[in-house]
Amino acid sequence: MPKKFVPVMLTPFTPQADIDYDVLEKLIDFYLASGVKGLFANCLSSEMYSLNEEERIKLTKAVVDHVDGRIPVVATGSFGLTIEDKAEFTKKIYDTGIEAVVLITSHYAKTGEDDDVLLNNFEKMLSLTGDIPLGLYECPVPYKRVLSAEMLKTLVDTGRMLYHKDTCCDEKLVAEKLQAIKGSKMQFFDAHTPNAVSSMKAGADGMSAIAGNFYPEVMCWLCDNVDNPGKQEEVKWLQEELRKGDIPVHTAYPMSAKFFLQLRGLPIHAISRSHALEPTPAERAGLDKLLQTMKMWCDKLGIKEKVYESVM
Repeated sequence: MPKKFVPVMLTPFTPQADIDYDVLEKLIDFYLASGVKGLFANCLSSEMYSLNEEERIKLTKAVVDHVDGRIPVVATGSFGLTIEDKAEFTKKIYDTGIEAVVLITSHYAKTGEDDDVLLNNFEKMLSLTGDIPLGLYECPVPYKRVLSAEMLKTLVDTGRMLYHKDTCCDEKLVAEKLQAIKGSKMQFFDAHTPNAVSSMKAGADGMSAIAGNFYPEVMCWLCDNVDNPGKQEEVKWLQEELRKGDIPVHTAYPMSAKFFLQLRGLPIHAISRSHALEPTPAERAGLDKLLQTMKMWCDKLGIKEKVYESVM
């Protein structure tokens, strides 16, 4: 099956730090023009922890409405103090029209609690959410709860889990997880750009990395060509280039992504609710250099660079 790139969406804000729905539509158009095959809304890159419940729902609904069925949309739904609260929010966000509600693994067991607690809480969650399609997200916040291959298979065997965003950053564990769920309906997306090629060649359905908020068309090219016999030299070369570019991508994120998109012509404000520090002059120079590097990748690989003016 063709591999897919699914960005973890940014949330644009106005100068008053309200959600900027006009720019959100322009950002979605930019993602779509770049060739993405899905969108992950209301996620960590979306600054979901700095949004209230009403904003999370309204933001996700705005994404679904603007996408208008062109590609699938998933969104995080495991918010609330109790399992019952999380189940109620899951129902509300599913009603926005998303394909699946993604559950954060660390919302179902505290640090130090074993997998029995995690499994019991997931089973309760399943019992309270009817037949709503669900997914899993090893989100780094509040802490990263990486699933074992055995636990992932146990959850997949419930028949409810259709999506997984993996953040273990471990090639061996990724391969074990993919083997454990082989033949299931779950779609597996790796978040770690440096392992993109190895994960997809091991069977991952695609990538869902923050690099997609800098150069989604490049990430789409990699997903499109990772199994192309005639492009293996270019794939290997691009993977190494992306590995080198991973440090500036993560520095001062998500502000760095908003600055980078400004350099690319998108009218997005460099405003974040969750990250107050702007990139330093040295970090901005690094983003300028990364943009020139991205243009070199596009020239070498024949990728049509997407800019704001050409999207609209």
